[in-house]
Amino acid sequence: MLNLITDIDGVSIGHATDLQLGSGVTVIVFDEPATASASVLGGAPGGRDTALLDPAMTVEKVDAFVLSGGSAFGLDAAGGVQAGLREAGRGFQVGAVRVPIVPQAILFDLLNGGGKDWGLHSPYRDMGHAAFEAAAKGRFPLGTVGAGTGATTATFKGGLGSASAISSAGHRIAAIVAVNALGSATIGDGPHFWAAPFERDDEFGGLGMPAEIDHRLRLKGMIAPATTIGAVVTDAVLTKAEAHRLSIGAHDGLARALLPAHLPLDGDTVFAASTGARPLADTRTLMELCHLAGIVMARAIARGVYEATALPHEGAQSAWRDRYPDRR
Repeated sequence: MLNLITDIDGVSIGHATDLQLGSGVTVIVFDEPATASASVLGGAPGGRDTALLDPAMTVEKVDAFVLSGGSAFGLDAAGGVQAGLREAGRGFQVGAVRVPIVPQAILFDLLNGGGKDWGLHSPYRDMGHAAFEAAAKGRFPLGTVGAGTGATTATFKGGLGSASAISSAGHRIAAIVAVNALGSATIGDGPHFWAAPFERDDEFGGLGMPAEIDHRLRLKGMIAPATTIGAVVTDAVLTKAEAHRLSIGAHDGLARALLPAHLPLDGDTVFAASTGARPLADTRTLMELCHLAGIVMARAIARGVYEATALPHEGAQSAWRDRYPDRR
């Protein structure tokens, strides 16, 4: 186990990263169409094809998910991923035509100091295609990469995180997330993470909880909209409605790892998918997966901040590792 979402067989991850732009794209590609749903709990979301993931809607399976920076401009990224999938012969069959199903969520990173003067067309379609072309199984980098490139939080540079777990019945479940929260993943002004109770193997420093908990509100400012976006994937066989419930469980982890979460200027969105490799034994097994969805999401959020590095721009937000290099 790599403690990454690629621990789920049939899942590939690709990134496109532009440090000068201060933004990027991450794509989650499934070897075979995956049963999928989503939950949107932030007050200012942006997405593409998220409505079709409602359990009441007809289409049940997706070919890929896209996480992107760029706010509304970043929605072009799914078109690049869709082009790559179409070239590969993937997609929902409609007569003689195949239409790749590529839901996307975006985060706001337009005010982080990067060079956003890109001219007539945004770079995100090309970045989406590049991320698709780069998609691979196995180990991949975390932190200031892909959709986490331009991410920030109230206290430290945000980033891309991932984590995985195995249920008591042997099902695998994992999360990937771009942490761009209006709130904070850390407690007070110190190095400790809200997700500390769920940490495994010192994956984000092994610091535990501080002696005293500072609950005071910390926000990165009213002119810096946010949004934490991610996905949970399991190899268990799930219906679309069960995948929707899994996404809600993952939001529980988001709210445990970020304080506060789901604010009016956040667009917090979590996708959920099932590759369908292992039968689901019973309802209790589903409940355990919902429980683990929250835990892997919380751990992934802390790892995203822990692994991030500051952007190479004057005045860029400092990273956790910059302030606490001796704690790594």
